[in-house]
Amino acid sequence: MIRVNNLSLQFGKRILFDEADVLFAPGNCYGVIGANGAGKSTFLKILAGQKDANKGTVHIEPGKRMAVLKQDHFKYDEVPVLNTVLMGHQKLWSLMQEKDAIYAKPDFSEADGIRASELEGVFAEMDGWNAEPEAASLLSGIGIKEADHYKLVKDLNGNQKVRVLLAQALFGDPDILILDEPTNDIDIETITWLEDFLIDFKNTVIVVSHDRHFLDAVCTHTVDIDFGKINTFTGNYSFWYESSQLALQQKLSANKKTEDKRKEMQAFIDRFSANASKSKQATSRRKMLEKLNLEEIKPSSRKYPGIILSQLREAGDQILDIRDLGLTLQGQSLFRSIDFTVNKGDKIAILSKNSLATTQFFEILNGSTQASEGTFKFGQTITSAYLPIDNERFFSDEPMPLLDWLRQYSTEKDEQFIRGFLGKMLFSGEEVHKLSNVLSGGEKVRCMISRMMMAEANLIMLDEPTNHLDLESITAFNNALINYQGTLLFSSHDHQFIQTVANRIIELTPNGIIDQLKTLDEYLADQQIQELRTEMYEGEFAHSIP
Repeated sequence: MIRVNNLSLQFGKRILFDEADVLFAPGNCYGVIGANGAGKSTFLKILAGQKDANKGTVHIEPGKRMAVLKQDHFKYDEVPVLNTVLMGHQKLWSLMQEKDAIYAKPDFSEADGIRASELEGVFAEMDGWNAEPEAASLLSGIGIKEADHYKLVKDLNGNQKVRVLLAQALFGDPDILILDEPTNDIDIETITWLEDFLIDFKNTVIVVSHDRHFLDAVCTHTVDIDFGKINTFTGNYSFWYESSQLALQQKLSANKKTEDKRKEMQAFIDRFSANASKSKQATSRRKMLEKLNLEEIKPSSRKYPGIILSQLREAGDQILDIRDLGLTLQGQSLFRSIDFTVNKGDKIAILSKNSLATTQFFEILNGSTQASEGTFKFGQTITSAYLPIDNERFFSDEPMPLLDWLRQYSTEKDEQFIRGFLGKMLFSGEEVHKLSNVLSGGEKVRCMISRMMMAEANLIMLDEPTNHLDLESITAFNNALINYQGTLLFSSHDHQFIQTVANRIIELTPNGIIDQLKTLDEYLADQQIQELRTEMYEGEFAHSIP
């Protein structure tokens, strides 16, 4: 158990939270949400003892061990992968080090023998003999092959390093597990593995994530940082979101009778409780929802962008034709034999186990990278817009106010016209004069979305569009793409984003293409496809299935 009492944090005149009281109980998973800048990651650092609050206390039940997902991807570069995971249980690791040092002594004494015996007893009590097999099992489950377990961490790529640090946090069954954005830079299969792991995890989990499907799958409670307060609600993210929207609608309906409001809210809770009966955490979650106090549900102060994607002209029947496209970088085949036709109205999720492959695929289509082989051709009626994963080149020139930055991409130069597109992405008032070189990652993506809306393209290409965005912007973007009438190609690791938008899945592999008219869930559930995927990534042939 971990208890927060009277916690306050303030930066200058800005109050993140004031006199907050929160209880995190064993067996529950808490999703911490809040707008960008609300203090989610800072709150986790306070819980982990990495940062001090202005006042208040954090009390952890004596004898309980806390594990925290590390954010420093270079800290363990000189350490073997397996040892890095074992170091997640610091007490056990220190014991192992001391024990090994004693046995390595050339002048092993009687005192050393006594101490070694004591250490062996504690080691056995801590189930130390199973530590390495457990660490290896975690690594394998999270996508690190056995051949890589004894490499130095520095010899892994960035995505693999993230997985190793995640395995380190999960290792040894910690009593309290703190995870800040654990799904960043890992693929959908690994995210699914992590979801299953946390659903079965018996202790306390506190997590910050922008992945709505992940929050819905694992969380029993939602901790909302809003109005300078920290409030805990029963239920997962979708329940919080839908209930807060309902509460907002009721607040705006000032003349609505109190009894009508109560009935409407109760009907919503009953409906959500029935849906919860189908989940893996069904029984406990339904009981919690049935006990929910209606007065706990309040409207949120969040603001949602107004993303509207329209076409200046409708496309003809010829959209995009790709023939035998391939790319090899530094001797590594990222993809080859990519051969497909994009049809009008397609919303295609482009997948790959290697995110570099999807990025380079989009860079080829947009003229920034030269393919090693093959051709592609757009239809004559096509106007395209592209949101790259790395947008720095759009902001690297001399700094300029956002009004001028967006104006350079518009044929219409009127200030009110430009302000309209910035305003839809929550840049209002004096914010339109903010310089382009001081923007956060999320603000830059919102600027790029303003630019894309203004283009009114009939073909949109997006490479990891939810990176850097908060949950509110992701939700608005998701809904806009569902409603978009044009053709769409996009990559993403956001399960819900793909599931609700894509009507076709194309996976790029080093040995060919898999192309299916399926939703993501249907694609992942098809055993024949999963067996083929294994062959395509490990085999030596080019292969596709209809």
